[in-house]
Order: sequence, then C-alpha cells, then structure tokens
Amino acid sequence: MEESRQEKLTLVTTKPCFGLPTGCPNCLPVYFYLKFARLPFNLYFHSTFPDSDQIPYVESGSYVAYNNENGGVINCLRKDGIVDLDSDFDTIPEWISMKAMIGSWLVDALVYELWIASEKTSVQKIYFSDLPWPIGTILYFKKNHAVKSHLGITNENAERIETEIYRRANIAYGALSTQLGEDSFLFGERPSSLDALFLGHALISLQALPEASVLKSKLLNFSNLVKYTEKLSTEFIDTAPQSAVPAWSRVSASEGNSSSSTSSKPKSKPKKERSEEEKKFKRRAKYFLAAQLVSVLVFLSLFGGSDKGEAEYEDDDGIEYLE
Repeated sequence: MEESRQEKLTLVTTKPCFGLPTGCPNCLPVYFYLKFARLPFNLYFHSTFPDSDQIPYVESGSYVAYNNENGGVINCLRKDGIVDLDSDFDTIPEWISMKAMIGSWLVDALVYELWIASEKTSVQKIYFSDLPWPIGTILYFKKNHAVKSHLGITNENAERIETEIYRRANIAYGALSTQLGEDSFLFGERPSSLDALFLGHALISLQALPEASVLKSKLLNFSNLVKYTEKLSTEFIDTAPQSAVPAWSRVSASEGNSSSSTSSKPKSKPKKERSEEEKKFKRRAKYFLAAQLVSVLVFLSLFGGSDKGEAEYEDDDGIEYLE
C-alpha cells in the first residue's frame, strides 16, 4: 500500500461529453471523490470498451481498484487506506440512509431514464460514439435488456414501475433538499462520498438528459439542490474541460487549463514512461475485448429466450445496485 501512496493515481473513465469530465454515471462520482480529497491524479479515457463493468477503475503502481469489485472504487479506496472522506460520517444513521437512497432509488431512476425512457442519443454519446455502428447497436440493446431485467419491467407492469421509479426519485430529492438546506455540503462542513454520489447523479441528470426528461424536471423543482450542483461543479471541474482524445491518451486532471495544450503538444520527455503505461492498458484492453465478445455472443444466443422468472419491482426499499 505504501507504493500506491507514493505513485500518482490514474483514474480510467469513459470519455468526456455534455461539458463533463466523463459522461458515465459510475465514473463521475469517483472523479469528484478524488477532487474532494484534493488528491492529484491522471485521467485516462477508455473508449474501446466503455460499457465494461470494470470501468471506472483507479490504479497506482501495482494497485488497482475496479468498479465491479469489493463494493466499487470509492469503497476500495477507503478500505485500502488510499483516501477516506467518510470516517466522520459512516456511523451516522441519517448519512447511511441518505447514501443508500442515492445508491438505490436515484441510481435506478437515472439508469431508467438513460436506457429506457429517453431516446438513445445520450447513451450513444456517453458509451458508443467511438464504436462501429453494428457493435454499438448490439451493445445498446444488450444493456437495454439487462436494465429491464434488473428493474423487473415487462409489458404488463411497465407503467406501474415507471410511476414508482419517479415517485421514489421525488422522495429522495425532497429528503436531500431538506438535509442540505442552505449548507455547502450534505453533511457537516466538508464533502464526503455522499456529495460525490449525488453531484455525479445531478450533473448527468441536468446536462445529459433531454429537456423533456421527467427526472430532470423533478430535480429542477428543488432550487437549493440545483444551486449546490452548480456551485460544486464550478469549483471542482477543471475550467477547460478535456476534449475527447484517443484511447490511452493521458490528460492530467490536476493541470486545469493546461490540459488542452497537453493533448495538442505532446512532450517528448515522458515518451518512455507513457509507452510503458500504454502497454499495460493495451494488455488490459485485450481482456476487455475477449470479455465483451463473449458477452455479446451470449446475449445474442439468449435474446429470444423466455423472460419468465424476472423479478417484480416490489414496493419496498430492497433495491439492488445495478452493476
């Protein structure tokens, strides 16, 4: 662990879009968590398999924390002693329930909006714009099917589930608005992972969803949450957002305005170091490729199968996280 503390962290996400450092709902909270910690890190954009469950991930030396392992990247960073912003809050019942509400009700609402309720233009920009059209289309329908399965949506219950999703989202926004009041952060005088999770959710809801979005309109009803989102995003997002760059290109998230010149004028000095890192990322890309191809083939073989046995969306709080 000492080695990982000494080396600069690298955060790997999907590419930037909608004026955000990354358009991925899983990636943006990790970006803000590291920003809140004032931890310098490099930002890489993985455009080869942006829908992989392993993205986002953070690495430093031999240390790697994946999105789909041990409760996610933020939880890994906390448990592994890299950075913990929650130590003052994680025993407070209200904080715990608020975090669970964001991680279930609001996660499900945003996933529903992106993959089912809205046209696929938003997810196309976030995940598939760099992929060949046939692959992007197959992956979109695969994810759409997985989201419906996760939420238990069928032709018979679709309307009821939609109503319940938006009802819960509205309750969550109301509770968060009351908790925030006129304060700068949701709990206490400094940010925690709770702020990172909600800020990521709110920015994608406000900037990536279409104007006709029901979820977006519900969030806009809570002016203090909107002001809070605008204030923190102005403070913690680099003033010159990174433009889309090829896979494996590096942009330092701590360099602010210099990020654009970094991609246009590559320096010759760090060439050797960069090539070593690229080799490591490319080796991992081969793993992503094999996993994604198998996933697509399995999906195509099962797509016509029966959907019986899908769980109903019950009116309780036991909503699972969407991996």
